[in-house]
Amino acid sequence: MREPCLNAMLALDRRLAPGIFDADWYVLRTLRSAIRRTLADDRVSLQGARVIDLGCGTRPYESLFAAAGAHYQGADIAGQPDITIRADGTVAAPDGQYDVVASFQVLEHVWDVATYLREARRLLKPGGWLLLSTHGTWLYHPHPGDYRRWTAEGLRREVEAHGFRLEKMLPVVGPLAWTTVFRSLGACHALKKLPLLGTLLASSAAALFNGRAWIEDRITPEAMIAANACVYVGLFSREG
Repeated sequence: MREPCLNAMLALDRRLAPGIFDADWYVLRTLRSAIRRTLADDRVSLQGARVIDLGCGTRPYESLFAAAGAHYQGADIAGQPDITIRADGTVAAPDGQYDVVASFQVLEHVWDVATYLREARRLLKPGGWLLLSTHGTWLYHPHPGDYRRWTAEGLRREVEAHGFRLEKMLPVVGPLAWTTVFRSLGACHALKKLPLLGTLLASSAAALFNGRAWIEDRITPEAMIAANACVYVGLFSREG
């Protein structure tokens, strides 16, 4: 039985259900919404589907798959995952066993992207789906490494070069809003260092920045957001 530590459980709760007083609430909230919208696509049937989450970490979105009736398994290189990702990037699971491969905010941390995507395709049944999110623009965050950012076109071409076809791409948070989120992260980091009222001031600032980001996304043209998103959520079908 997998028993995540307290820190892992707290991280899970924050990614799935962030609070408006979190500095990155707007990004996490919008990303969660985009993932839910993609899972609700009529072409993706999750009832009884087998799902593997590559680089699952604290498994923040496991409950979304469970609620849809899917059989979820997490795969990772460390911790106590259901399935192990080996040091060479291969996955300790047979070919063609899954209906859906999920990958959330992992690809930017993968040095050997070709192996990662080949393994994703290998694990899928014919006609299976890859649900993948990664950063278009974000701050450097090694875990343990942080190697890449993508444009929408670059992400599509990179994934399609490994045997997939893009079916849907959802941009998450446009350029006006993500610059505000970056300011929120910086301001909150600084304010928390202040004695006595630091945490309260940081929380108040985060709420104000998040409100501003929400407004900015609504006045930014959709085409600009699509070409300059903070995160991209892509739904790809397995070819062949």
